[in-house]
Amino acid sequence: MRYVSVMIDGKPAAAELDGDRVIPLVGIAEIGASTSVDVLRAAARGTSYALSSSDVELRAIVPSPRRIICVGLNYRAHVAETKRDDSEYPVLFPKFASSLLAPDGMIELPSESEQVDYEGELAVIVGRSGRRIAESDAADHVLGYSAANDVTMRDYQYKTHQWVQGKSWDNSTPLGPAIVTPDEFDLNSAGITTTLNGVRLQSSDLGKLIFSIPRLIALISTFTTLDPGDIILTGTPGGVGFRRDPQVFLRDGDRVEIDVEGVGRISNSVGYEDQNSRGITGRI
Repeated sequence: MRYVSVMIDGKPAAAELDGDRVIPLVGIAEIGASTSVDVLRAAARGTSYALSSSDVELRAIVPSPRRIICVGLNYRAHVAETKRDDSEYPVLFPKFASSLLAPDGMIELPSESEQVDYEGELAVIVGRSGRRIAESDAADHVLGYSAANDVTMRDYQYKTHQWVQGKSWDNSTPLGPAIVTPDEFDLNSAGITTTLNGVRLQSSDLGKLIFSIPRLIALISTFTTLDPGDIILTGTPGGVGFRRDPQVFLRDGDRVEIDVEGVGRISNSVGYEDQNSRGITGRI
């Protein structure tokens, strides 16, 4: 099953995506803290109001999550290119909901940064609340998976040892195109790629995650309750622009695509802040 958050005739709605049909979930305006796995499954489907995907605007799949927890250095190739040591505990940092974009929204280039970098990632969307969740129970707390680009302003990230100032710029993190439930997604074999202007710059598979998704859920829920709609960005493979020689950064007019096999592709133009008029909505 695939879920989306959309705008229909100027009004927000949550919906099931069935092929090219968008079927509204009756009484649910968006996916978030009040839409657990059980709520979404039980929601009446407005089949008589189904629309073609070309007739709706996609929003970021969870427009207003309570938490966005990101994982750094979760592929060995990325650890190696940063010349860091392996760790027994993941690097964790937050993002703000204001950073989220529709899956085809424009990534904003701030005038203050000259080192805007791409990071293709798998996103995990939480579907049930829990605290101190055991790894063996973690799968019960997952609503599904999506694709994300953890766009990073490197010159701001490395101003200090804390990363939030490089990771949380408004309108910088595309998320989508849909939430794919676990029964439709083979987590252990799916590939992930990042392409910039038609050139593939990142390529790996999700079986190479250092810290597994159950492990991440267990560790994060140790210190904070995870709620429906919370997002975990699971880390990026090797090949980021900052570590290339020569370095590669996003520029005005670029197009960057993240493709997670079995989940979908997000495709985003890149431009300066004053060019963005779409906010967190876009087209399927």
